[in-house]
This record gives sequence, C-alpha cells and structure tokens, in this order.
Amino acid sequence: MAPSSKPLPQQGLELKELVVAYFKQETTDELKGLAGYVAFGLAAWLLIGIGVVCAAVGLLRLLQEEMASVFDGPWSWAPYLIVVLILGISGYITWKATTGRREGSSR
Repeated sequence: MAPSSKPLPQQGLELKELVVAYFKQETTDELKGLAGYVAFGLAAWLLIGIGVVCAAVGLLRLLQEEMASVFDGPWSWAPYLIVVLILGISGYITWKATTGRREGSSR
C-alpha cells in the first residue's frame, strides 16, 4: 500500500464526507422513490373507498326500488341490513386475503 500524500486530518474530513454522501444516497434517495409508491397507494385507497361507497348506495337503491313490494312496511329496514352484511362479508374476505398474503410472504 502506497503512503498517502494527504495529511491525516484531511483524510478524516474526506472520509466523513464520503460516509455522509453514502448515507444520503442510501436513505434519502430511497425515501424519495418510496414516496411515489405511498402517494399511489393513498390515491388508490381513496378511489377504491369512493367506489365501494357508490356501489353500496347503488345496491341499496336497487333493493329499495326493484323490490319495493317485498321490502315494504315493516320490512323497510331489510335492504339496509342486506347492504351492511354484504359490506361486512366483503371486508372480512378482503382482510383475510391480505393478511394471509402478508404472513405467507414473510416466510
């Protein structure tokens, strides 16, 4: 190994600059790339939520209008229960599907 022509304090400063540049590259640059994925995920979450609400309201209106003779009078609450049950079952299935995927991928 050839002796260095630079004094030791200057080498220490260069080492510090090198380490800081390395950590910036490996952390902040990676976080900037990750921010795009997070923004995309939040936008998808918002749009899926709006879609689910619109579908639930549409299903409720369908049940109320097309089955008005069945769900009339004392049964007027039934379309609401049907929609809530469908949303609950769909949410449970989605939760189980994503939980199972996360547990399986960690092995």
